[in-house]
Amino acid sequence: MNSGEVLLEVVRSDLVESTHSGHILILNQGGQEVVALGDIDQLIYPRSAVKSLQTSAMLRAGLKLDEEQIALACASHAGSAQHLAVVRSTLASVGLDESSLLNTPEKPLGALERSAWGDRPPTPLAANCSGKHAAMVATCKVNNWDLASYKDPNHPLQLAIANELGVLSGERIWHVAVDGCGAALFALSLKGLARAIRNLILSKDPIHRSVIASCINNPVLVSGINRLPTLLMQKVTGLFVKDGAESVMVMATKRGEVIVWKISDGSQRGAGELARAGLLHLGIDLDLEPEYVMGGGEVVGVIRASKLVSHG
Repeated sequence: MNSGEVLLEVVRSDLVESTHSGHILILNQGGQEVVALGDIDQLIYPRSAVKSLQTSAMLRAGLKLDEEQIALACASHAGSAQHLAVVRSTLASVGLDESSLLNTPEKPLGALERSAWGDRPPTPLAANCSGKHAAMVATCKVNNWDLASYKDPNHPLQLAIANELGVLSGERIWHVAVDGCGAALFALSLKGLARAIRNLILSKDPIHRSVIASCINNPVLVSGINRLPTLLMQKVTGLFVKDGAESVMVMATKRGEVIVWKISDGSQRGAGELARAGLLHLGIDLDLEPEYVMGGGEVVGVIRASKLVSHG
């Protein structure tokens, strides 16, 4: 994998101590490239950053969900009681319960939620992808598709998802893997991912509009209290944000401006600073606490997105 360009610098006492390289693409309202650093044509695994596209495919296949349930289908949730209640409601809406979930068992993703979980064993329900998997089995139920094989890339559900990704990204889906949760995972280029998110945000399709509105109106459900995607959507009116494992991020405004990135080492460190610097290119000055570097209990530096700032 091409590691791309240095996007983040960890500065300790005026010396760059560490760097994180990657790929970032910013599109303006007209879809033109404002910033393109790294290799935007290289295939990546978008991971959970494309849950909105997966959810769109499921709604198109006949799944009926309310706004909170749609937001949870798109979520990488922290595992709060509210999150789990909405997941259960999705399952109950088609007469199923959590025993139908076949995603990888996990403890809650959020630190506070994991602490509250205590010594209980990991479960599929507590895992951050349970909203997506609940929607997946519910889609199978309403279509009389086999529930036991719903994660298989050749299952009608996954073929429908691959088609939605292909249509919105304009790319042929040919590289298939297994995501951390166990579901099929389809590779896209960063450029294709940006195109897909832009097409989704600007779409007049009622399905696409309901997915975006559900996420924007329920930012805590999409991630969790004090988690970056939630904070960004709370701070910037109308902004859609979704992260993915191994440091993938998508952000889009209602005007069709898009920011997507992939950090090559998979680190989430500095994601807030990269978001702040990226949004500045779109004229959005985000009030976000810097990510400080500490020494002896005091601030001795920061994480900065120097190349992105200098590219402006």
